[in-house]
Amino acid sequence: MSEQPTNGTETPGAVVDLLGLLAYAELVAFFRLSEDASLAPTLADKAELAQLATVEFGHYTRIRDRLVELGAEPGAAMEPFTAAVDAFHAQTAPNDWLESLVKAYVGDGIAADFYRQVAELVDPGTRELVHEVLSNAGHSEFVVARVRAATENDPKIAGRLALWARRLVGEALGQAQRVAAERAELAGLLVGRVEGAGGDLAEIGRMFARLTESHTARMNALGLST
Repeated sequence: MSEQPTNGTETPGAVVDLLGLLAYAELVAFFRLSEDASLAPTLADKAELAQLATVEFGHYTRIRDRLVELGAEPGAAMEPFTAAVDAFHAQTAPNDWLESLVKAYVGDGIAADFYRQVAELVDPGTRELVHEVLSNAGHSEFVVARVRAATENDPKIAGRLALWARRLVGEALGQAQRVAAERAELAGLLVGRVEGAGGDLAEIGRMFARLTESHTARMNALGLST
């Protein structure tokens, strides 16, 4: 018999939706990092991105296996989210190596923060898995070092990358809103979070405030202004 969530807050469909979305996001991240390696200026950087790509694929396989444990077919679970995720990446295709790094750090980062918030009301096993696969796995240190080195060598680059980061955040939040609008059960996890706080609708505002704080911290780490 397939395992079902047991905390009574979320529905099985919502959990499958969350994992289906993350599985596809991780699979696309694997493809994207593999492609971005071609933009890297050195062999060492190419190897670093290739290593990060393999980490993303490992995350995908873990989520896929969890979906199977829950009795879901992974392909079917991912399918509803392909259009939104593909649209985000089509609209935010980087023009160069530095833009690809900022996208991986800032754009993916704010999306991951949102998914962590949603995961707070799923069963403990799924929640732990979500947090594990959304860890940066050394990604942040690599990106911060490369971007800071580039902007220190040429301060003019910082302004361009700051504008790019703001665009990424807008697109990422738009993607999240689109997914929530199209998948009622997934959106219900967020509603459940508010109801669990005693019906405090201001929790939505606090959640987005936390997302903004995390984004500001990432920008500061990169040495870019918000």
